[in-house]
Amino acid sequence: MQASGIPSSAGVPLSGSEPPSGSMPPSGSEPPPAAGATPGASPAAGPCRASEVLGRVGDKWSLQVIFCLGGGPRRFTDLKRAIDGISQRMLTVTLRGLERDGIVTRTMYPVMPPRVDYALTPMGATLQDAACTLIRWAQSHLDEIDTARAAYDARKVRGGSAFTA
Repeated sequence: MQASGIPSSAGVPLSGSEPPSGSMPPSGSEPPPAAGATPGASPAAGPCRASEVLGRVGDKWSLQVIFCLGGGPRRFTDLKRAIDGISQRMLTVTLRGLERDGIVTRTMYPVMPPRVDYALTPMGATLQDAACTLIRWAQSHLDEIDTARAAYDARKVRGGSAFTA
């Protein structure tokens, strides 16, 4: 486990990530149909719903939960220990949302004390590579981000504009 509380054994290389493909359609035109979408499907199945799902799986806690569960089922306390800075309540809310969206399963065992395991569903496992790529990118660029933030903050302190033309 690394100092950040994120296990280093996810098995996804740091390189190989590709920039997102596609672009936003020009204003006033219809967006292209989603992959696998049925032509003429209701607008409820379009980009707005995708944004809702991306909001769930793309937040910092969900990505880290998906990353941690990539190694197999984990108990709640194991996840809490592995994810640095997450509160018990935030982990509970995150797990419930991921379970509701079909990304995580919750298995309760009838033993004393009660035992609950969380695991990725087959659909959730398809997010593993993306989550690992994002987390590894963040880990490998921490120093550069800190340097950029310090430079930005120094420009603001001197009264200059942080934006350059």
